[in-house]
Amino acid sequence: MTPISGNDLKRAGWKPARSFGLAKQAAKVLSEETLEPADAIMTLLNACRDNPEAHLKDPRLEALACALVEEQEDAAESVAAELGPAKPYPIWGPELIDPGAIEQMDVAMRLPIAVAGALMPDAHIGYGIPIGGVLETRDAVIPYAVGSDIACRMRLTVFDVPASDLDRMPDRYQHALRDGTTFGAGRENNRKLDHDVLDRDWNATPQLRQLKDKARRQLGTSGSGNHFVEWGELAYVDDPSHPLLALLSHSGSRGVGFQIADRFSKLAEKRRKCDLPPEAIKLAWLDLDSADGQEYWVSMEMAGAFASANHEVIHQTVAGLATLKPKLVRQVTENHHNWAWRAEGPDGSARVTHRKGATPAGRGVMGVIPGSMAAPGYVVEGLGNKESLESASHGAGRAMGRREAERTITKTERNRILADRHITLIGGGIDESPQAYKPIDLVMAAQRDLVVVRAQFTPRIVRMAEGGPDI
Repeated sequence: MTPISGNDLKRAGWKPARSFGLAKQAAKVLSEETLEPADAIMTLLNACRDNPEAHLKDPRLEALACALVEEQEDAAESVAAELGPAKPYPIWGPELIDPGAIEQMDVAMRLPIAVAGALMPDAHIGYGIPIGGVLETRDAVIPYAVGSDIACRMRLTVFDVPASDLDRMPDRYQHALRDGTTFGAGRENNRKLDHDVLDRDWNATPQLRQLKDKARRQLGTSGSGNHFVEWGELAYVDDPSHPLLALLSHSGSRGVGFQIADRFSKLAEKRRKCDLPPEAIKLAWLDLDSADGQEYWVSMEMAGAFASANHEVIHQTVAGLATLKPKLVRQVTENHHNWAWRAEGPDGSARVTHRKGATPAGRGVMGVIPGSMAAPGYVVEGLGNKESLESASHGAGRAMGRREAERTITKTERNRILADRHITLIGGGIDESPQAYKPIDLVMAAQRDLVVVRAQFTPRIVRMAEGGPDI
């Protein structure tokens, strides 16, 4: 029986590659073991080439099938690497933004699902898209563009109490922060707390069902990194001479959001591993009409409700320990800044706006933009700028990475700044020092066409963790 030759394989469309040699080897084994005619063996080899996954468990063809799968994946990645040029997008405060963040946003704007984007003046390098990046997509959601701390958000409570109370009774407010807050990655609340968020449908997905107990244990707690709860003075622009007592918090959905983000980010990467080049794999998306996309959306919304509940519980607990009655609450303002918003596009498609560390700034929408532990934050009203996708910065933004801050900033330098500004710090790592952040006044000046300032919050007693991952 004449064995199948290399020329026979070439005539059958086989290309020079590792699989070519393995195909010759497989043909020889099949010929010797089965005594099948050459045309039957060639038919089997071609079937393996066309659908190698179907032959991965055939011991005669396993090595060939594996090589073919790898070659097809390599070919797909090679094609996917040509995503085309980045779609244009506006940048606010480009002089404040490091080139790496712009490069990240450029990659996001090369995606076939990308419709529009914008970069806020606090932008710096993140995962997937930069912190301070806004990305609108068509019929798809990107878990990493929402972020690992889903629904990280701000909440501000203003009391009808003069801010001078902080100087008159500093111990009361310090103890309220110490005793009423729990900080740190993985930390749980020692107090038995309840909230109607736990009565929602946590059975909507198998993962949410498993996460309900974690939600119960972490209710009313804060993460690490840049998460904080702080007392301060709130001065309205139209009445600056009468500052009021205010409580401001920044944190997200804790371990609940992290586990949701981790699962769906990995799932999306697995789905798109042949569709995206290495530099874009963290931007892997889920189709909104897919089962995975719908489950992620339900999970994201639950994480958002849980994050909001965390803040509500924290504010109630800390205010109660400070003996502030609910009737003294004058104003509450809160907003997400790691989230995806869905709307219908002009062509009938679903448009998803991802704000990765960006504040919603639709016309008339109120939000909070913090500075740093030693810099003011602002209550703002959105101007509805369409070019920015109705967004603004979510803070001052980092001027240096955490490791650089820990390497170059001393505790003495940080404490001198805090003392000069009459700020008491409880906890707080060196990586969160004021020097690690951009000047908030420059960031606000760069986005005057995005928001108008309605009030200024000045921190006085700041509670943070000792540093670590922002979870």
